[in-house]
Amino acid sequence: MGVLQIHLSGGEPASRRDLVEIVASAREAGLYTNLITSAIGLDLPRLARLMQVGLDHVQLSLQDVQADGADHIAGYSGAHERKLVFAKSVVELGLALTVNTVIHRANIGSIAALVEMAASLGAGRVEIAHAQYYGWALRNRQALMPTRDQVGRAMQEVAQIRSRYQGRIVIDLVVPDYYARRPKACMGGWGHRSLNVTPSGRVLPCHAAETIPGLRFWSVRDRPLAEIWSDSPAFQAFRGTGWMPEPCRSCEMREIDHGGCRCQAMAIVGDAAATDPACELSPHHDWMQLLAGQESSHPATAYVYRGRIPRDGATAIPAR
Repeated sequence: MGVLQIHLSGGEPASRRDLVEIVASAREAGLYTNLITSAIGLDLPRLARLMQVGLDHVQLSLQDVQADGADHIAGYSGAHERKLVFAKSVVELGLALTVNTVIHRANIGSIAALVEMAASLGAGRVEIAHAQYYGWALRNRQALMPTRDQVGRAMQEVAQIRSRYQGRIVIDLVVPDYYARRPKACMGGWGHRSLNVTPSGRVLPCHAAETIPGLRFWSVRDRPLAEIWSDSPAFQAFRGTGWMPEPCRSCEMREIDHGGCRCQAMAIVGDAAATDPACELSPHHDWMQLLAGQESSHPATAYVYRGRIPRDGATAIPAR
């Protein structure tokens, strides 16, 4: 199929008992392997074993610079210190390291310090990724949404930081769609250059595709992966340009942004086939901008963490 890379993500991939076997199998198949992890639940002997069987790259999430703020965002006491120890071990083992920082209202003022931390840890790349509001981020949108002014200042700051760290570390920036003028080419286009396989074997065009009702996802338990890629109804649903409404269908950007994000259209408009409201040409763009302003001005609220609800219906228990 021409696949070159495999990204082991989640949730948390370290929760799989067969993670070492998966990495070994990927190396045997000739794939470049990237482990995307919180580092919680992954001890150093297991990390060393992953390297021995062929792991190429580690992408580690850091929530903030100070431990108290980082642990509050992660919902796990002691998480920050464990992450720092883990990052140093990754570099000492000779593995490539990327630091991923999800930016939102609580840490948007710490971008420069986060880049400095990533550089001091020996990372070759840092991703400044503003929260994109699907799944649990959508559930926590009022607590996470920054203001337009905060986003503007952050973008200017990243431009200055790139100049300062040129040649030392690669800095990627992902801006929040709620303040964008044009949509991003989500996942490089629906069914265009990547796929996701869930732990149960279902194959998805993107991480959040299961939020779209009515799509049928074939499983690798039942069909070859190549057949799913080429023929699955879920992959065919928004592949190419034939499904696009106007103004997307006649837009000169249709082969570049591929119509933007279907899951976002579903979350904001209630129609996965609608023009992505991140696009200024969408009839729903003004509503999305208004929504961002309302959410960012909302008083800070407590985070709702992933996890199970106790039988008494009390507070949720964080998963990590």
